[in-house]
Amino acid sequence: MFSGRAWRVVRFGAPEEAIELQELTWPEPSPGQVLIRVRAAGAGFPDAMMTAGKFPLLGDPPFGLGEEACGEVVAVPAGSRFTVGDQVAGITEFLKGWGGYADYAYLRETSSVRIPAGMTDEQAGGFPIGFRTAYAGLVERAPVEAGQTLLILGAAGSSGATAIQLGKALGATVIAVAGSAEKLEFCARYGADHGVNYRTQDLTARIAEITNGRGVDIIYDPVGGETAAEAMRSLVRNGRIAVVGLASGTPVALDPMELMLRNQTVVGVLSMPQEDPQAEAAVWQRLADLAERGVISTPVGAVYDFDEVPRMVANQTAPGAGKSVVRVAAA
Repeated sequence: MFSGRAWRVVRFGAPEEAIELQELTWPEPSPGQVLIRVRAAGAGFPDAMMTAGKFPLLGDPPFGLGEEACGEVVAVPAGSRFTVGDQVAGITEFLKGWGGYADYAYLRETSSVRIPAGMTDEQAGGFPIGFRTAYAGLVERAPVEAGQTLLILGAAGSSGATAIQLGKALGATVIAVAGSAEKLEFCARYGADHGVNYRTQDLTARIAEITNGRGVDIIYDPVGGETAAEAMRSLVRNGRIAVVGLASGTPVALDPMELMLRNQTVVGVLSMPQEDPQAEAAVWQRLADLAERGVISTPVGAVYDFDEVPRMVANQTAPGAGKSVVRVAAA
């Protein structure tokens, strides 16, 4: 049994009213889990959705916040592929009420990996969700082929910036869409070939200019709303849109007749582990190998101290560039 602090949603509402720091105990992990002492945890827009009661996969409070974390393994069940003392990063058991903004966290064993060499705690804490989601979207659900053109909406956010890097690793030409010059500079640092400021530029005209009138093969959409609907005008015949999220507050509006006439495909992307544990472990190892080679890295943005979790969650409704990370404890 392990005891410590954990930030938990105790009622739905504004973060400063809904989230409380509580003392908890963590029993020994069940099969399929590992228990870590947390050093850093990645943050994102889903935290704000959970706090407001708008996250579709969770029930009523109380529950923990934080979908991903990294740290040192302190307990494992019999037969685990990890051992006490391993340094790992992974997806937490947040769907079961146990989050990562805590002294300890349960990680799903099939959604965890030993921290790649050279990765900082902040990078490791924000590594799992973004890159596993990008892999689900660009490899498993709407596969990107070398030479294709990939349009990424919300490209400076944590989902978009991971998709930029994985898209480049897969051989795509990447067009990043963001809302400021500073955010587009951020996207360029992470490998985007072209940038479009949707606030100041005509998205359709700019894409036509970049692609010589052809359009884009794949849209990676964590945003939804009007921006995604406008981007659909530039999707080629036989093109695909990967629906990853709705940061705008509304999903992309789709015209079934247009989809049919242009033979286009819409795929939903929810990062779920493959049924075969060995196949899922291979996915994580592939991502870890890319990280160790320096091909991908967590696009760390704002870093918050542990006592700033309510303020951090409030900031996720209008985040800056990169991945927000909570520093829980020093190594």
